[in-house]
Amino acid sequence: MSRLRSLFRPLRPRTLRARLTVGLVVLLAVSCAAVGLAAVVELNGFLTQRLDEQLAQAGTRFPESLEHNGVLSDDHDGDEHGDTRRMATGTFGARLVDGRLTTTGLIRSGDPSADLKVRLPARDAARLARVPADGRPHTVELSALGDYRVAASAGRDGDVLVVGLPLEPVEATVHRLELVAGVVFGLALVVTGVAGAFWVRWSLRPLGRVTATASRVSELPLASGEVALPPRAPDADPHSEVGQVAAALNRMLGHVEGALTKRHASEERLRRFAADASHELRTPVASVRGHAELALLHPGPVPPEVTRALERIAAESSRMGLMVDDLLLLARLDAGRPLERRPVDLTHLVLDAVTDARAAGPGHRWTLDLPQDPVTVTGDAHRLHQVVANLLANARLHTPEGSKVTVTLESREEAAVLRVHDDGPGVPEDVRPGVFERFTRADHRRHPDGSGSGAGLGLSIVAAVVEAHGGRVDLDSGPGDTTFTVRLPVA
Repeated sequence: MSRLRSLFRPLRPRTLRARLTVGLVVLLAVSCAAVGLAAVVELNGFLTQRLDEQLAQAGTRFPESLEHNGVLSDDHDGDEHGDTRRMATGTFGARLVDGRLTTTGLIRSGDPSADLKVRLPARDAARLARVPADGRPHTVELSALGDYRVAASAGRDGDVLVVGLPLEPVEATVHRLELVAGVVFGLALVVTGVAGAFWVRWSLRPLGRVTATASRVSELPLASGEVALPPRAPDADPHSEVGQVAAALNRMLGHVEGALTKRHASEERLRRFAADASHELRTPVASVRGHAELALLHPGPVPPEVTRALERIAAESSRMGLMVDDLLLLARLDAGRPLERRPVDLTHLVLDAVTDARAAGPGHRWTLDLPQDPVTVTGDAHRLHQVVANLLANARLHTPEGSKVTVTLESREEAAVLRVHDDGPGVPEDVRPGVFERFTRADHRRHPDGSGSGAGLGLSIVAAVVEAHGGRVDLDSGPGDTTFTVRLPVA
């Protein structure tokens, strides 16, 4: 059953227009079939009834004329029992005695002198013998003559007289009606299908416009900043289903536009705040760091506790300065400020970043796989270096010492592909969906020196910078197998 459903599923109409057209044609086909069947049944019954009336009028005159061994006598020619001139062509007569067929006859023409004898096989004789002698018409199939409507009556000599009329004229007329009805109804279905398709198409034009509006809205990047919604769906009859759908869609678009406007305004205020705050924090953070470093350079004796505190102030000031720079960079990228667009040798850039990472994490095993030919992309060299450095720092901070980090760079027809793979514990499953979001941290513990593993901005900067270059970054992580893949358009 499931296989049959899978075979017929492609044949089922999918669009509303096709379903309405097919439904209209199917309903018309059912109606035509019902009308044709009723006409055929009624005509067949009417013609059969007329045949039964002719059979009743014929009575037993013809079979009685066959009592003299199937030959008409001259004295019977013209009386009420023997005159065959008014008998219809094809009239059949038979005489049975004790269930045996003794004589049979068939009128082949209106000529009474014509040969009336006809021979029937034994099976036809048996069928005639089974006809009840009640004078009512019955249908009998005679292999030698065809279908007949026969009536059997008891004779005066203890015999059974059978008279019949052929059903062939009735069947021919009914078949003719079936043929004509089939041709007429078939043409009507074809014309109705074509006309119905155009009518349904014309009737659903407003729905098509509503669908086009919804499709344009679905293709808009609603998640990215300010979006101008397309014109509303054209108004239709509010009392129709299409008009109600169009009105509902327009109301929904109005709500969506209002929500997008409010969200965009809120994001703009937050973006300006982050940019302004980051910009304003750079000066005091630099001042605090400078004073801490200046105090550490004091030539006089300083208690160890004070020295340790000044060192922590300088370190935290430096880390806070980097965080402020990252926030300011993200704010600028969110504002859509263009980056520098120059040819960048990505091979040399990756080599320098891995060298720096090897110096920062000597406890890790660093492996580099570069192509023979340089890989060049168009972009901002400083920001692309920051992308590679952040990915390597992420691998170093979230894997134990002794872990292997492999950096692979390859050039394809349309993109340069950079992969950073490590065999560490992997990114937790609950963190993976938002790993490129801001302030997402997989490790919330703090190091013994009081510093954390990061502010959760490194991977968000990677995603933002790569996206600003027209590329994308993906993550594939599992225990012992974590890979960050960056794809950038080639120059």
